[in-house]
Amino acid sequence: MNLLTTFLLAIREVRRHLMRSVLTTLGIVIGVGAVITMITLGRGATEKVTSQISGLGRNLLILMPERASRSGGPPASTAPFKIEDVQAIVEEIADVAVVAPLATRPLLAVYGNENRTTTVTGIDNNFFEVRDWRLSMGRTFSETELRAGKLVCVIGATTRKELFRYQDPIGATLRLGKLACEVIGVLEAKGATFGNDQDEIVLVPLRAFQRRIAGNRDINLVFVGAKSGESTAKVQRDITSLMHERRHISRGEPDDFAVRDMTEVTNTVGAATGILTAFLSAIAAVSLVVGGIGIMNIMLVSVTERTREIGIRMSIGAMEREVLRQFLVEAVTLSLLGGLIGVAGGLGCSALVCFALDLPFILDLSTVFLAFFFSGSVGVVFGYFPARKAARLDPIEALRYE
Repeated sequence: MNLLTTFLLAIREVRRHLMRSVLTTLGIVIGVGAVITMITLGRGATEKVTSQISGLGRNLLILMPERASRSGGPPASTAPFKIEDVQAIVEEIADVAVVAPLATRPLLAVYGNENRTTTVTGIDNNFFEVRDWRLSMGRTFSETELRAGKLVCVIGATTRKELFRYQDPIGATLRLGKLACEVIGVLEAKGATFGNDQDEIVLVPLRAFQRRIAGNRDINLVFVGAKSGESTAKVQRDITSLMHERRHISRGEPDDFAVRDMTEVTNTVGAATGILTAFLSAIAAVSLVVGGIGIMNIMLVSVTERTREIGIRMSIGAMEREVLRQFLVEAVTLSLLGGLIGVAGGLGCSALVCFALDLPFILDLSTVFLAFFFSGSVGVVFGYFPARKAARLDPIEALRYE
């Protein structure tokens, strides 16, 4: 009996007991579908978080004033930076490509009958480069505006949508608190990062912010872009050493600042989501084992039901290996059918959940093939014992079986 005939006989047995076959393969279907869904969602979540972090800028480090809380609570605020600290980073750290100081304050932005509390941020033009943030219309600040402290502004996509609706904002006068500000540009949309809408922002020249809004020379954040190809970890160490010197922090004393390496954050998040995905996939894979046990149980029942048939086949010349092959092919056929249905269901479920959660749908064919191969392996492993039992039946005893 060739393999094709054996396969056709296996299909016939599956169709003869269709409901039993469906229930038998249910564990395989659930297992394969769950594994594919978990891995696809994990990859989608990793890609989304990574793209959000990357949206902050390439080779980016963020220097912020921060003191760790002794009680284990959130970090405590501390003394801000000065513009001299920014100049020291530019002059003394060779691997730095661009440095952008920031000062921020929430203010009520008003235009016509619309108003919205937004983040007003004082910057220079290095901000656009270090954040890799382009304009959808208008222009950036001129050197005269930066030096003279003229109050002009570039607004984010959300701010434009909420305040100007469908109007052209270029040249319009926006009120920030009690101050009037001319809109000269609109940023391209960046989206949300860690739940914060980056596009709800108003950018003004740093000197104008310090003089007319904050009333001080404080710097709240410093964005540092490392040169392409240079190690951000080395730049992080150099900035830390420089700030120890400038802020007079002795060895052993706690730092009153922090340097966040966005590359390191990206790698940490990717590793964490990878571990979580693997853990959930391992739990889902338990269903495959359960499904394999179900197949072995049904195949043992099938051997008992077909004992007389086996005896007749062996009495007219069927060999042990042919009987073994027939029952093994039946078990593998059941598991592969379950695997096919599980793959289809898993991909469909993944696409729906990714759409609902606004995650990118990343189809990994290697995962699909691996899950399908594993389902076939389950059929081989759990189908061998019933097949071996059928092949070793005594023909005479089998013919006597009622």
